[in-house]
Amino acid sequence: MPASILLIDDSPGECELFRQALTQAGYKGRLEITDSGRAAVTYLEDHVHIDEPAVILLDLKLQGERGVDVLKRLKQDAQFAPIPVVILTSSDDAMDVRACYQAGANGYVVKPGQFDDLVSLSLHLWKFWLEHNCTRRMTTRC
Repeated sequence: MPASILLIDDSPGECELFRQALTQAGYKGRLEITDSGRAAVTYLEDHVHIDEPAVILLDLKLQGERGVDVLKRLKQDAQFAPIPVVILTSSDDAMDVRACYQAGANGYVVKPGQFDDLVSLSLHLWKFWLEHNCTRRMTTRC
């Protein structure tokens, strides 16, 4: 089964923009979306080791919870810790960047303001994390 991307973001508009950007960038895989850390953990529990995502994209500003707390929860769970988590957020605050890397983020990306830039960013994200990055799911490469 082809790898997928899990997007954790509580903004339906942002999720739809990212879906459109991925499509325009040529992504043909699955984009799974959850709107909270709790929903993401439930999704992952149902898919771990079978159909887990190749990468998790996590927004920092979730309603009712902090993205960095979701990140910590994911990285502290032995089942989920190997899945790369890239922060995809509007915050370019150095303290946010530092806190996320200290909590185990595999990357930190600031959302661009223009749709064309989001298309370019989404292309780079999926190409790297789904085609070039070695994961525990890979058996023939790496």
